Amino acid sequence: MTPTLRPSVAAAGPVAPPRVVLMNPGPVVADERVRAALGGPDLCHREPEFTALMTRVRDRVTRICGGGPEHTSLVLTGSGTAAVEATIASAVPADGGLLAVDNGHYGERMYEIAGTYGLRRQRLAFGWGTPLDLAAVERALVADPALSHVAVVHHETSTGMLNDIAAVARIAHRHGREVVVDAVSSVGAEDVDVERDGVDWLAGSANKCLEGMPGLSFVTARRAAFARITGRPPRSYSLDLGRHFAAQETARVPAFTPAVPAFYAFDAALELALAEGVAGRAARYGRLAAQLRAGLTDLGFALLLPPEHRAVGLTAVVLPDGISYEQLHGPLKAAGFVIYAAQGALADRHFRLSTLGALTTEDISGFLDALARVPAVAAREREGGTR
Repeated sequence: MTPTLRPSVAAAGPVAPPRVVLMNPGPVVADERVRAALGGPDLCHREPEFTALMTRVRDRVTRICGGGPEHTSLVLTGSGTAAVEATIASAVPADGGLLAVDNGHYGERMYEIAGTYGLRRQRLAFGWGTPLDLAAVERALVADPALSHVAVVHHETSTGMLNDIAAVARIAHRHGREVVVDAVSSVGAEDVDVERDGVDWLAGSANKCLEGMPGLSFVTARRAAFARITGRPPRSYSLDLGRHFAAQETARVPAFTPAVPAFYAFDAALELALAEGVAGRAARYGRLAAQLRAGLTDLGFALLLPPEHRAVGLTAVVLPDGISYEQLHGPLKAAGFVIYAAQGALADRHFRLSTLGALTTEDISGFLDALARVPAVAAREREGGTR
């Protein structure tokens, strides 16, 4: 008896999944050209074709970050946190230390990373969503000359706050210190320029404002800075920037097996980012953020930060009394919209909404309509508002 064969998915043709609007700050909704680039040919990372791809990606990243001829970028297979960790572990010398400027979760994380490696460290904790006290930064550097590096987050994604990294860099340089900037969720849309702003070390990610796919991160600095740390006794094997610099800059190959499909996608995303320009992308995100924030206000939701401190890519929203994050997340996900929980001390009373990625005004309108129909929100509206 001849068995009956079921038709395969391939035979029937691929079924496109329904579109899901990601309103979390990475991974983001990707441009179809970026997603298509993931299907590039199989490629050995030790071949000249990959060297050409890697070099092009490194050059494009450096341009996006505002680097000049004396700057370069190293691309790592790993999350944005991997780039931050690699920078702290590699840049701070044995006789140095790190001052972590902390006004949110990711500033605190930089302090914790330094502790993981047993580095001398100090933490200036201002409180989540609190503007930086630049005078306090200066006092801390004057009081402890052994602090060789200052770590600061550009866009503090836990709150949506944008920090003045150029002002921090001016203070640090006045006292002969270097600055490590976590620009993971800002570079590509917020105004950051390593040369103009005096950023010594910038850590970034492919899959946020640069709209690539998850899996790659990068560190941008002067070639001389990378050369200076090359040959130091490493604190980490796979996250040693000296090792990566020797491999990518001198040998022109990656130190370890990279995420090749993510490189294809990042190359495509960087081409789109350079064509749009940082200012153009900031304007696009800003229009979406303004539409979102106005709609939230109309629905009676309060926002965490005042307008002058908000980044264009993320909005932290206060949960109304009597409504939990879970009551919003489930119905909105069913409607095709993924929202993002708050972290730490804000977790019980806030949630976050991103306007990063290939979102449209129709996406924002659809989200606001779906939010208004969430049973808990609709019930409060009927009772007289969500405030």
